[in-house]
Amino acid sequence: MIQKTVLKLLLLVFLTTPIFSYAQEQQNNLIQPPYLKKGDTIAIVAPAGRLKNGQKEVEEAIKLVESWGLHVVLGAHVFEKNYHFAGTDDERASDFQAALDNPNIKAIWCARGGYGTVRIIDKLDYTTFKKHPKWIIGYSDVTALHNEIHNLGIESMHALMPISLPEKDEHYRENLEKMSEAIASFKKALFGKKLQYTIPSSKYNRLGNAKGQLVGGNLTLLHTMLGSRTSISTKNKILFFEEIGEYKYHIDRMLQSLKRAGYFENCKGVIVGGITKVRKNTTPFGKTVEALILEVLSEYDFPVVFDFPAGHDSDNRALILGRNVTLEVTKEKTKLKF
Repeated sequence: MIQKTVLKLLLLVFLTTPIFSYAQEQQNNLIQPPYLKKGDTIAIVAPAGRLKNGQKEVEEAIKLVESWGLHVVLGAHVFEKNYHFAGTDDERASDFQAALDNPNIKAIWCARGGYGTVRIIDKLDYTTFKKHPKWIIGYSDVTALHNEIHNLGIESMHALMPISLPEKDEHYRENLEKMSEAIASFKKALFGKKLQYTIPSSKYNRLGNAKGQLVGGNLTLLHTMLGSRTSISTKNKILFFEEIGEYKYHIDRMLQSLKRAGYFENCKGVIVGGITKVRKNTTPFGKTVEALILEVLSEYDFPVVFDFPAGHDSDNRALILGRNVTLEVTKEKTKLKF
């Protein structure tokens, strides 16, 4: 009788457990796509906004990775201009799908972000990609893809994009120097060299140590994904986010929404990247960005890092999303080890 009761209870637990979310939360080590080696091929595709100076931006990107011994192929519609977008939704999706399915392509480098990836994400078929994973690279609007790939159990790369590279003008050398750390870290990440960052600690940091998978990306996109299958679990994970061009009240609203959705309940730590070009409202918000973030996170005891060099700035260090990392935050320095 007791055995039957136990079996019934076990069956009830199994049937009432949301399998998809449980699988998301219990992922330990995600699949690592093969690192690149000389002679490998990267595809450059444009899943979102159009390239305003397309040819020049992509030419510089091609020169960069070719100097590392890699080959480049371009999506058929990279230079298309369909109003805001780099081609129609179907054209952008077909380029990305072709790159996902081509066995000779070892990494997919998104030309730029902007807006538009969310419009094609449900058009993509990951059947071949799951059998033969490859690196998906980019930031900003590409966060939609990072989240999707994470939920498939595969690592991805938050790193600079072709649009990030400086133009050949009178400030070229100066701007290239500012990007030297970002470019060096991108190369290390692509070729599987060890990533480890040590930066000065911000006075706003909340001290402590943490271990967990690194997840996240652009704050607006994390907020946009809420309630969909592309929303990520942050349970036992370290959340990274960055943002550009938003009002403080909007940053606060997005963080409050994430909080209400339980985003920070079982989080192990938060890394705040660049919060750049914050817009000024006619009515002052009354708090710094750091203060409003700390207020949202006040009831949690995990470490919080500010001013991490990743996001919409020249110094955009490469991050392996989905990788287990250790975070050490002291008064003097912050250390992130992959």
